[in-house]
Amino acid sequence: MGELESRRKFDELLSTLKQAADDWVVPGVAMSEDDVAEGFRILTHILQSALYSHQEFDPERPVFHRIVSPTRSFTGDNSDALYFETPVAPGREYIVRGNLAGAVYTSFTMEAGAADGAYSSHTAGVLRDDDIDVDANGDYEIRLGGAPAERNWLGIPADGGRITTRHYFEFPWSASASQTLHVPISIEVLDPPPAPPRWNDERVAAGIQRVINHVATKTIDSPAPSEDTPIPFVSRVPNVFPQPVVPGDMAFAAFDAAYSMAPYLIGPDEALIITGRWPECRFGNVCLWNRWSQMYDYVNRQVSRNRANTTLNADGTFTMVLAHEDPGHPNWIDTEGRPLGTVFWRFFLPEGEIATPQAEVVKFADLAARLG
Repeated sequence: MGELESRRKFDELLSTLKQAADDWVVPGVAMSEDDVAEGFRILTHILQSALYSHQEFDPERPVFHRIVSPTRSFTGDNSDALYFETPVAPGREYIVRGNLAGAVYTSFTMEAGAADGAYSSHTAGVLRDDDIDVDANGDYEIRLGGAPAERNWLGIPADGGRITTRHYFEFPWSASASQTLHVPISIEVLDPPPAPPRWNDERVAAGIQRVINHVATKTIDSPAPSEDTPIPFVSRVPNVFPQPVVPGDMAFAAFDAAYSMAPYLIGPDEALIITGRWPECRFGNVCLWNRWSQMYDYVNRQVSRNRANTTLNADGTFTMVLAHEDPGHPNWIDTEGRPLGTVFWRFFLPEGEIATPQAEVVKFADLAARLG
């Protein structure tokens, strides 16, 4: 018996992981040993995603899988949201059934160029809850592909390969929505094909290839952002936020969201005071990420804020405090002791211009006097 294709693909997967470890998780500018260690953590989380969701991705027999979770973090996850993904194929028609489960915003986004585990090239369409008929219990049914309809329908373009769902929640308590909530959702292909052949060398090899594709396109085949091509909602200046803007059809971005992102930088004896005003919108929150776009530990720490768990000032504005320890302020955001990280703002379906948050570095010992 000659060498199995599945064995060859397994060896290729090991080689891809080794290359990602050597060429992608490497000490960069101002990277600490812990930063490098977290690089290996995200690499294993990407592998976890590849094995959990993409190894057996089959648009003929789709299943919704949760993309990120408290133990699987990458691509800028969110403590107040649940995300699911499923493969779809042009020429097929699907029925999705679900329940809003109390979400303040729900949407289905068509990811183009995302077949066989590959990273999406761009966003090709969106169906939001405003376009879905929902009954009194929060139940709904929508179609993907097939004959166009004005409501409860999202088309699948020729390069459509995956659906991303978004379910955003705003609660007044600190425990994250993504840790505690369950969102019912299922998908069924119409005119289903016959049962596939048993798992054999060819099918197993194809599944491992999808794992390789997923790992590679999120690591070694993903070019780093060029400073010569600025992203409008991204600031490279610490503690200075850009005007929040909608990013357009950027891959895995939401058509309905305005974003603003900037690094924070504070010393061991400093804090960052952030002031601003929540806009009129469907959902708004702010999260802290590490340099690998992983959220901080939202299960055990208050590392984010949404509109419902933010205490407002008398004039309706907010004052938040990023600090390494609890300053006794109701809007403390825990940095986990990290001097450098990313602050990421999301505003869904905003109305009017969004006031840009302002930040000021102060000595931690001076906070009480500074905040009055």
